[in-house]
Amino acid sequence: MEETKYLIIGSSHAGLTAAEEIRIHDPEGSMTMVTMEECLPYSPTVLPYIVSGKVEEKQIYLRDKDYFKSNKIDFKTGKKLSKVDVKKSVATFSDGSKIGYKRLLVSTGSEPTLPPTPGLKESGCLVLRTMADAHRINAAAKKAKNAVIMGTGLVGMHAAEGLQEKGLDVEVIRGRRPAVLPNYFDKQAMALVHNVFLEHGVKCDLNKQVTEVKKLKGGKTRVMINDGSYIDTDLLIVGTGVKSRMEFFDAKDVAMDQGILVDDMMKTSAKNIWAAGDVAQARDFFSGKQDLNAILPDAFEQGKVAGMSMAGAEDAPGSEPYKGGLSMNTFNFYGNRSFSVGLSLEEDETKYEIARMNIAGSRVYQKLVFEGNCLVGAIGINVAMDPGILMNLIRRKVDLGSRKAEFAVKPLDMSRRVMWEAWRG
Repeated sequence: MEETKYLIIGSSHAGLTAAEEIRIHDPEGSMTMVTMEECLPYSPTVLPYIVSGKVEEKQIYLRDKDYFKSNKIDFKTGKKLSKVDVKKSVATFSDGSKIGYKRLLVSTGSEPTLPPTPGLKESGCLVLRTMADAHRINAAAKKAKNAVIMGTGLVGMHAAEGLQEKGLDVEVIRGRRPAVLPNYFDKQAMALVHNVFLEHGVKCDLNKQVTEVKKLKGGKTRVMINDGSYIDTDLLIVGTGVKSRMEFFDAKDVAMDQGILVDDMMKTSAKNIWAAGDVAQARDFFSGKQDLNAILPDAFEQGKVAGMSMAGAEDAPGSEPYKGGLSMNTFNFYGNRSFSVGLSLEEDETKYEIARMNIAGSRVYQKLVFEGNCLVGAIGINVAMDPGILMNLIRRKVDLGSRKAEFAVKPLDMSRRVMWEAWRG
């Protein structure tokens, strides 16, 4: 059986950042990184652009083979984790191989879930979460004239745009909520995004829901709708939700909820095991409760903290524990740019001060949410704001004082100025 000091499962942002942090503090310790994918590391956020054809697979890899060689990392592809023996510190993979470890990082991310719609599981529907999924969708799209997409979240709407631009007739059917991107935007922003998709010919009736799915002879799929109608489609894609990949743990060995529960050093309840990224249920910045926050900035931060902790460098200069999850999402669609950060959905004007700018007849929308003199959330569509800087202002709880009114009018200039002052201070 192979043995390694550091075993990292998953090769996206959390795993890669952890490996880099480990190498800073332990240049020689043996390290193995394992992925279930058959390719070099990439960011899952680029998969919609693979489907749309805007980028090629060879352009999106985060690291090449030379990187792993020069950093003394044994990189293994095509191996899915199937079981972790916590007591023996041994990981078993789908091909039957085993790797013993001294310290384990689980950064396995999440996987799509299918709603309990009758016939859906047997229909041959597709999902979009891995590079293999993207290849399957592209292959099917070449032979398809139309597509139905279940789900109006980021995956569903990205897929809708990509397939519509390929020339397919696309219809999007809502999931549980009658809204477009309901977890990211408020009513005004959702309506703006929805209208842009309608203008580009993507059918999206938010009153429709799928009641049943039937596989027809000849390759088509019949999607039954709650109003009694149906759609016969060449391609059915489901993007209604995800769950953490953690089935390889026994609940009696590792504390789990919606994800793997971790502390502020990304440590799990099991000795010598850490978790980071989409699979880690960590402290929320605002509430302090443990929650999932599946965004890139958090994957980087959690990976860095986990790597530092795994290498025994928690007290090293510049080392800090995890500061808590803070949501930030970006969504580019049909040439429009949008984002949401922090408590962007808040509407309670007794607790928060909310400043909006909505230019009638335009595709411009801005919402800033303040608690006292501190920014706590923002939404922007086609506005000159930097979500990264806004996120830092929220994290630092910067007191805007008398500058709050000017900030609401000139958020880009003011956020840069205030952030510069905070950094200098």
